[in-house]
Amino acid sequence: MSGGHFNYQQHRIRDILENIEELIISNNDTTLNEWGSPVGNQFSQEVMEEFKKACFYLKRAYIYAHRIDWLVSGDDGEESFLKRLKIELE
Repeated sequence: MSGGHFNYQQHRIRDILENIEELIISNNDTTLNEWGSPVGNQFSQEVMEEFKKACFYLKRAYIYAHRIDWLVSGDDGEESFLKRLKIELE
């Protein structure tokens, strides 16, 4: 498999997910950066809840894209696709 059916594009979804998770973790960080601004964005709890929802859906989008990539590329058959998809979604 050279780059899979999606040419590894599903990993961009994972990168976005990981970046949002970092934003959630650092949101309340008051440490000052090199320009004298707080590291955290100080978004409200309501906004942070939406970030968490985004992570939930992005994780699932990544799992689906990755599993479909393997199926279409011939790395998985239908049975292993369904089995792995179920496991990873749990």
